[in-house]
Parts: sequence; structure tokens; C-alpha cells
Amino acid sequence: MFFSLRELTVWLGVTVLEVFIWLTALLVTLVLVVLHVENVISHVSWWLVLGPMFVADALNTYFCVIVLIRMYQVADLKPAALRALWSFSVLTLGFTFKFLLCRKLSNQGHLEYSAVMSPVFVLLQLILIRACHLN
Repeated sequence: MFFSLRELTVWLGVTVLEVFIWLTALLVTLVLVVLHVENVISHVSWWLVLGPMFVADALNTYFCVIVLIRMYQVADLKPAALRALWSFSVLTLGFTFKFLLCRKLSNQGHLEYSAVMSPVFVLLQLILIRACHLN
């Protein structure tokens, strides 16, 4: 069973533009990861390989700030605050995961993979709570 785009946007609390930015960055990052693993671009650090994902986070943060300002101007204060809280928590957890993953892959810290994956676990729990709350 596949989820429709509407179901994904409601469950994840993001817009279609944010999903498009994430998927584009994911595609570019996957190509760079394959090239790095196959030693085609082995001289490039993991920070640059995962760079498109960080750029996507920056673009989505910028978009969320614009949406927050627009909703605030229309006087939708409570929905604006809730959407901003949700969006920034998702972006913060995603950024933290990518940051810890880069540190682990480039051997800059003695991190366990359970510590690297902990923001993803928290994010999955938040999505689970949001999905149960919506129905």
C-alpha cells in the first residue's frame, strides 16, 4: 500500500515544496555517496558528500520562516506557532542526525551508531504521535 501525497503531507506536517526539496537533495546525495563508496571521488570528505542534505535543511528552514511570517501577518497565531514548532523540531532532529552521521563517517568522534540514530528514533515517535492524533 502506497501513501498518497496528501496523506504524507498531513502526517509529516510538511508542504509539497519541502518534500520536493528533500527528495531532490536525497537523489543528489545518493549519487554522491555511491561515487564516494566506489572511490570515484574518494578525496572528497563526507561533509561535502552529505552537503546537499544540509542545503535542503537550510532551504526548508528559510521556507518555514517565510510561512511563519505570512501566517503571523494574517493573524493565525496559534496555527502559525504550532506549525513552526513542528517544522523546526523536524528540521532540528534531521540536521542533528546528519551532523552526527558526518562525524561518525569521518571518524571525528567516538560515536556509536545508536547515538547517531537517536534523533531519527525521536522523530519517528513524534510522527507516530502526530499520526495517531490526526485520526
